Amino acid sequence: MESNNLYTEAVNLDQATLAQVEEIQKEIAKSCELVNKLEPLSNLESEYSSDDHVYQAKIQHLKTMYSNLRRTRGDGNCFFRAFGFAYLETLLTDKSDLPRFREAIIKCKDSLLALGDYPSFTVDDFHETFMEVLDSVANTEKEMSLAALTETFQDQGLSDYVVCYLRTLTSGYLQANADFFQAFIEGGRTVKEYCSQEVEPMYKESDHLHITALVSALGVSVRVQYMDRGGEGGGGVNHHDFFRDESSSGSASGSGAGGGVESDVTGASSGGSSDAPQSRPLIHMLYRPGHYDILYQ
Repeated sequence: MESNNLYTEAVNLDQATLAQVEEIQKEIAKSCELVNKLEPLSNLESEYSSDDHVYQAKIQHLKTMYSNLRRTRGDGNCFFRAFGFAYLETLLTDKSDLPRFREAIIKCKDSLLALGDYPSFTVDDFHETFMEVLDSVANTEKEMSLAALTETFQDQGLSDYVVCYLRTLTSGYLQANADFFQAFIEGGRTVKEYCSQEVEPMYKESDHLHITALVSALGVSVRVQYMDRGGEGGGGVNHHDFFRDESSSGSASGSGAGGGVESDVTGASSGGSSDAPQSRPLIHMLYRPGHYDILYQ
């Protein structure tokens, strides 16, 4: 009888927790679009107390490098949504990378199917939807406007399809290079277990492994500016550059990890600037604990 009561209490607690999470997600949805309009970076100043010298100093440092910010909804999908939007936004004004990126996406899909863990009809469905969005951006006869791209990413169905496909491609890259990435998986889990628990599910937050794998798979370099309480004594933000692998054409196959991934798995350089071509990433993001937004220079 006691075990039954404990089971009932556990079920009630789980239901209450789920209900609470749903309410939180509803509140977040009310306060923030999936992808928002461009706004001045200086707007961040009002989000922190004027006496918070750590964050105020870091905002001032950011303002020397960036002028604007585009917020994404803090629903756990923010990195993937920001990545997808920011890259497609670059194609609105410069389509030179489009042939390479299109090839990378197709190779990723083929590598994903080669793993044998994903139903082909499911992968094809996500791939076709993603390519429809990409083709709309790529259309030179009827060019997509920034407003139209924003509207696409504010559409929950389309936007989530893009996010889900990017998550799946990230998972595929990690698993295709499991021998390399296994050393960075904590908790005694396999790479496959990590992917099924931390990468593929919607609303799961992203870390360095997610970024490294996606950058390596698709060949799109990213700079992440970290704004947290690190360096309480003062100073500016620190950044990490996640480099694309120029030699792999963004393929998610093969035994090598690619992506310029070095011993720290971030595939990145941190701190100061460099004149190397890879030190000028295509996408810039702002990371605040648990959340990513898009930065504009």
